Amino acid sequence: MRDTRISEAGSTSAAKESKEESRAVVAAPSSTVRKRVVAKAIYVNDAAAKTSVDGRLYYDVDGKRYWKNYKDGKYYLFNKSMFANPDFKPPVKN
Repeated sequence: MRDTRISEAGSTSAAKESKEESRAVVAAPSSTVRKRVVAKAIYVNDAAAKTSVDGRLYYDVDGKRYWKNYKDGKYYLFNKSMFANPDFKPPVKN
């Protein structure tokens, strides 16, 4: 009879250990921050866009500024080369 009590006690402690292991596996998921995907070019209705001081059209989305390319009509995410590129300057009105 004494042998059965020891084996029962041993099995309950093994069951407790397996529960503790399963709890460790089911731990709360880590907080991962996903970066928002930012498109390099978008289509925008010109009526929704705003006009800058120099006459170029731009549109803001989620803190990013897109400038209109007058050659193809798309709005592109800002970069430094846009200032020298004539495609991003509005056509001259006569």
